[in-house]
Amino acid sequence: MTIDTKNLTIRKAHEDLTSGKYTAVDLASAYLENIKKFDKDIHAYLEVYSDVIDQAKLADERIKEKKNITLLTGIPFSVKDNILVKGRIVSSASKMLENYHGTYDATVIKKLKEAGAVFLGRTNMDEFAMGGSTENSAFGPTHNPHDLERVPGGSSGGAVASVAGDMALVALGSDTGGSIRQPASFCGLVGLKPTYGAVSRYGLMAMGSSFDQIGPIAKNIDDAQIVFDFISGKDVMDSTTIEKPNLELKNKKLKIGIPKEAMKVEGLNPVVLKNFNEAVEKFKKLGYEVQEVSLPNIAYSLSVYYTLIPAEVSSNMARFDGVKYGLHKDGDNMVDDYFKTRQAGLGKEVVRRIILGTYVLSSGYYDAYYNKANIVRDLIREDFRKVFADVDLILIPTAPNPAFKIGEKISDPIALYLEDIFTVPANLAGVPAISIPSGFTDMNGKQLPLGIQLLSAHSNETALFKAGSDFEK
Repeated sequence: MTIDTKNLTIRKAHEDLTSGKYTAVDLASAYLENIKKFDKDIHAYLEVYSDVIDQAKLADERIKEKKNITLLTGIPFSVKDNILVKGRIVSSASKMLENYHGTYDATVIKKLKEAGAVFLGRTNMDEFAMGGSTENSAFGPTHNPHDLERVPGGSSGGAVASVAGDMALVALGSDTGGSIRQPASFCGLVGLKPTYGAVSRYGLMAMGSSFDQIGPIAKNIDDAQIVFDFISGKDVMDSTTIEKPNLELKNKKLKIGIPKEAMKVEGLNPVVLKNFNEAVEKFKKLGYEVQEVSLPNIAYSLSVYYTLIPAEVSSNMARFDGVKYGLHKDGDNMVDDYFKTRQAGLGKEVVRRIILGTYVLSSGYYDAYYNKANIVRDLIREDFRKVFADVDLILIPTAPNPAFKIGEKISDPIALYLEDIFTVPANLAGVPAISIPSGFTDMNGKQLPLGIQLLSAHSNETALFKAGSDFEK
């Protein structure tokens, strides 16, 4: 039978599955057919799992027996290639881990398996999540489903492209400095970066341990909220996780703050600015109170981020030495083994960040760079704390530009880093942020999506979902 995957939501699929309109096997088969049809051009997947139909049969058994049925039973997911699934290859899109198999399930995977989700496969990404275009993958770039000549964003580009291209109903990505939200904006989807600690990082390959968060990528707010509710919560395997708060907004009138400093950013595309201003007016018409706020230190966010992140990268990447995991190359001695293995296994962007991070942590430079960056990070956190004492939400663009062409910025790291200018503040402060579709712009006859971003105080995802849902409707 034909299933309208383009307009499918989690609730609609759940209703259809439990009413017997079609089976989980039918649903999984529809997505496998889409992958076969479209992914040769998009390259969202690095691997489509061979047991998808078997997983779907287990979901059908649950539904038939009416046991342990959840909203996610039989729902087809794609998974970013840096989240461990036991027994599966998990490569972080790197030659270093090309044949590495997960030895355990990440907490988020364990929770989704318990819910009865069906995993379609692992998706392409920037190597070890370092990049904003999915061009840094060791296995070739992913293409934007809206325009195959353009990037889907990154580093969760494959996960986002799988949903935007109707090759998965929902996806899991990770967000260290915008890696869920920026590609969601480029591909016209909803992407949530939860509060730091809201979702367990156990089983996520670490890039920046004080920044990383796993989050959902979906077509609408409701789907993103459903997945978040399933994967969030305290986990004994991750000491940074926090309890789910019991927040209710009821009929509270939410206030939105527009940070004056953020809107003076150089290089903000006029198309993006016009779209943002239209979104502000839409929120006003919806009854939201909108006011200007000040985040005086937000201007330093990018500098702070690209000082701290390479430092954490250089520490986290030290484990990939040719001894413990993955690739191994023989040298003349043990030290030469390390050099040869890392030279063969790691791409240019990963090497660049390791070198930068080692430099800022080195003797004589630690205080000048790393320590100062941490002090400014605290100032940025305090700015957010003060603003959220007065408003419920902050509204800014998700990215300064629509999706750019493949190859356009890859040789200019600074230009690529500048694409993160609106997304990194949320990771620095640890606050939740969501990108929601806000329209399209015509570029050379192609309709390219645009997105806006809402931020709220720690553990206040409820406000993001409320405002996002109002805007969406």
